[in-house]
Amino acid sequence: MDTLKIDGVIIKRFPTEQITETFKKREFILHTKDEKYPQKIKFELTQDKTDLLDDITKPTPATIYFNIRGREWTNNKNEFKYFVSLNAWKIETTPELKEIPAAIIKETPPITSGFADELPF
Repeated sequence: MDTLKIDGVIIKRFPTEQITETFKKREFILHTKDEKYPQKIKFELTQDKTDLLDDITKPTPATIYFNIRGREWTNNKNEFKYFVSLNAWKIETTPELKEIPAAIIKETPPITSGFADELPF
């Protein structure tokens, strides 16, 4: 599979989650910009890549390099379920790019490091 990449603005990051004793992941949201219909896309980082977000504390323009991962899971009713993940493995920030579209800034709350600050009520 060819290398996939996408440009946008990192607008949200979530805390690192220790899923098992040997596996951890961290998710973040990228707001695409140069499109007719911009999207908010969730990516995940795993293992030692989870620290790639540590220095990002405000909306930051970036290029995300990623792989598409798919997996099958069988529930307790013996039904098959399929999941797709966008697994980021490299983040190139572009701090010299100062122009973040006003619409992104207006609708983006400050990036926080935890869920407690983000409750919807």
